[in-house]
Amino acid sequence: MQVAIDEAIKARDAGDYAVGAVIVKGGKVIARASNRSKRDESPVAHAETLAILEACKIFKSRHLLNCVLYTTHEPCTMCASVIVWAKLAGAVYGARIDDMKQHREHNGNHDYQWRTIEISCDEVIAKSTEKIELVKDFMREECMTLFHS
Repeated sequence: MQVAIDEAIKARDAGDYAVGAVIVKGGKVIARASNRSKRDESPVAHAETLAILEACKIFKSRHLLNCVLYTTHEPCTMCASVIVWAKLAGAVYGARIDDMKQHREHNGNHDYQWRTIEISCDEVIAKSTEKIELVKDFMREECMTLFHS
């Protein structure tokens, strides 16, 4: 998770949303990414999706069997769906969508709107055909400081 936090800091320092993600297989970091949605002017350039795309290129496969995603923020519905399509073994996240909702209500502005869709990653995974293990709230406090700083 610390590598994902480092990626989130890179995103924040570059003027983007502070979200980072890594793909791990067998205890080794395979791919890493920071959020690029503002920099790339792309609604799909979320850290989770970018890390998954990079790992797929490395493995030359759309399926990332036995891989785990670590991300500083609970995956949105789009990213949770990509986790399913990539057949990841699991996902580990820090801050929750509810944490972001509270932050948005108190701190949203024109530059950082922190939009959310209030459907949990857990709900998307539960309605899929895949058996993906979710680990929630891992290093949550550290991850929450990324969007509160």
